[in-house]
Amino acid sequence: MPLIHECVVTTLTQTGKPHIAPLGLIEDGENWIIAPFRPSTTLTNLYSCNKVTASFTDNALIFAKLVTGNCDIPLLPILSWPAPRLADALAHAELEVIDIVEDDLRPRFVCKVRRIETYNPFLGMNRARAAVLEAAILSTRLNRLSREKIDQEIAYLKIAIDKTAGPIELEAWQLVLEKINTP
Repeated sequence: MPLIHECVVTTLTQTGKPHIAPLGLIEDGENWIIAPFRPSTTLTNLYSCNKVTASFTDNALIFAKLVTGNCDIPLLPILSWPAPRLADALAHAELEVIDIVEDDLRPRFVCKVRRIETYNPFLGMNRARAAVLEAAILSTRLNRLSREKIDQEIAYLKIAIDKTAGPIELEAWQLVLEKINTP
């Protein structure tokens, strides 16, 4: 299995408007691969603009907001790069698409890392943040998994929330649960 970096990807529309989406980037040697599902705005944007920004954050609330449809997340420009980064990024990577491997479900955009810049320190792992991230990913697969599987996963992830969550993780958890439990 490949190493996947969970982050927020900024792509640009044909008119230059930023679009952000949570996405796992696949590390492949010196390159990273972006593999969005069909259909998606990220996919459309990648076909029209080969410059992408990956923002790395430990703020679980950002992932929760994005998977629940709240894309009003502050962005900051990057000097000499078209796609902005998250304002709350610990770091960002500037990625340039150098190859496309077509696929009916998930085309793979092979990217060269142009530059990585760090802004804030990473203060270690947190189980509640990881639980929110897993629940957020789970919430994007509601039409592919049984309700029993979803309930089992949420029950297990809740253990980490109960033991290690701070106020931000609790708010994020509630947002994701609302999405999962809304018929």
